[in-house]
Amino acid sequence: MTFGEHVFLYCERGTNEALWAEPINAISNAGFILAALIFWQLVLWRPREERSADHYLFVALVFLIGFGSLAFHLYADQGTALADVIPIAVFMLIYLGFALNRFLGVPPGWTVLLAIGFAGLIGLAGQVQCWDGGIGLSGSAPDAKPCLNGSMAYLPALGALIIVGMVAAERHHKAAPYILWAAVVFTVSVILRSVDVAFCDRVVIDGRSVGTHFIWHLLNAVVIFLLLRASLETGTREVAADTKAPLVPTPVEAVPAKNALKESPEVASAGEEAALTAAEAASKPEPEPEPEPEPASEPEPEAKPQPEAEPEPEKAPEKEAEGTAEPDNEPEAEAAEAPKDEEKDSPEAVSAPKKGRGKKTPPFPA
Repeated sequence: MTFGEHVFLYCERGTNEALWAEPINAISNAGFILAALIFWQLVLWRPREERSADHYLFVALVFLIGFGSLAFHLYADQGTALADVIPIAVFMLIYLGFALNRFLGVPPGWTVLLAIGFAGLIGLAGQVQCWDGGIGLSGSAPDAKPCLNGSMAYLPALGALIIVGMVAAERHHKAAPYILWAAVVFTVSVILRSVDVAFCDRVVIDGRSVGTHFIWHLLNAVVIFLLLRASLETGTREVAADTKAPLVPTPVEAVPAKNALKESPEVASAGEEAALTAAEAASKPEPEPEPEPEPASEPEPEAKPQPEAEPEPEKAPEKEAEGTAEPDNEPEAEAAEAPKDEEKDSPEAVSAPKKGRGKKTPPFPA
């Protein structure tokens, strides 16, 4: 086998060695290029912190898949067959490791081991051949051919999609729908690839038999785009974990409960009130709740004793009344008493002139 040896695997080419012997199969590779371009734009629209090197690596691999498949369906030799198969195998291995680590949380060591085992399964499945009345590894029979027209090598990838998608769905990961739909589409795609030669004469375009291999390209472009779209959901963890998350900060929610106990102290027990007061003294020394008794200072206008503290002017009329009770013939005595009252405001000074008056009263009746 040499790199320049032609390969005749698909219905549209038949045994034709011309460059443009598979125009439909060659043009259908545009689906891979379109999927890579759309996903690249989606990555650029994302915030910078949500992008990763894996996304750009996926874009590069999908471009290689599209151009490698295009080269194979143009030249159809052993060299271009490797250019077609190798990018697909690398994409499957890298995406499997990405899904195991990012979606399912598998540790890196186990991810590498599982990827190596997956590569071994792909190699083993590619060696399975079929012949009339039997199936086995290559070399088991002289007329043996690859089973399912060479589609056996893609069955491990289909199984991996189903397993990863189901586990992600069980964990309610947001990438699970994309992976499960990719598994459904990939199942149909593998079937159409397998029956390409069997249905060669039934699928005719413009008077020539084309088979179903071009549908394999188009559906695989959809599968790859769904997987690329799922890779953007790595930042969102399980939905079930979000629902269980409120159970962790329950002690934090006890802070507003303290304020509720303050407002209704009858409901709280004595132990809770003591714990609350101790927590407040340790955490918040601010005297914000103390200014609440300020409304008690409002009754100051009620306790105005100023009008009651004016009994002195009431005594003055009593003096005048006493003076009026005396005869009107003492103008001089009243004039003498006036300066005494102004100098002495105390009740002793008021009582002193009364005694003097008592001494002067006898001469008047005399």
